[in-house]
Amino acid sequence: MSCKRIPAKSRRDADELAESDKGRWRPCDMYGKPTPNPTGSRVVLRWSPDPRCVAYARLELRKALADWGLSILEDSAVLILSELLSNAGLHAKVTPEQTIETRYFRSSGALRIEVHDGSPDRPQPRPAGPDASDGRGLLLVDALADAWGVAERNGPGKVVWASLSVPHVRPVERDCP
Repeated sequence: MSCKRIPAKSRRDADELAESDKGRWRPCDMYGKPTPNPTGSRVVLRWSPDPRCVAYARLELRKALADWGLSILEDSAVLILSELLSNAGLHAKVTPEQTIETRYFRSSGALRIEVHDGSPDRPQPRPAGPDASDGRGLLLVDALADAWGVAERNGPGKVVWASLSVPHVRPVERDCP
């Protein structure tokens, strides 16, 4: 199980290619369409651990944020999702029968991103050397999210979550040039 190959040079290129592939096979088609709840405040998707699926997950999150009027959170939310989903794909050790699940929840002016996987191993932020090409993801999540954590879930594995809220602008800040 893997996503189709995306010959992209950057994450933004991959997202644009994913958008241009509308109507064609996508990794979430393998596991079902996005499943919003009756009030439209959540989206649940399942993915293979293939790293190329991250671009499709970002695309779906962008769509949800636009539908919910939360586009102001897009930059931070997309980066947080990328880090959490990439970590799950790299470290979760899921079998081909297992999937990684993303859940996006909207509440009044806020967003919760969850990544569920079948591994009991909990992610831990770790120091990265100055020349290391990895090891900074959870530090970014910690810096961008209002809160984040790891929790048990029904069944095997864990859920790693992060929450963001729309920043409140005080009247004094709004009036400044």
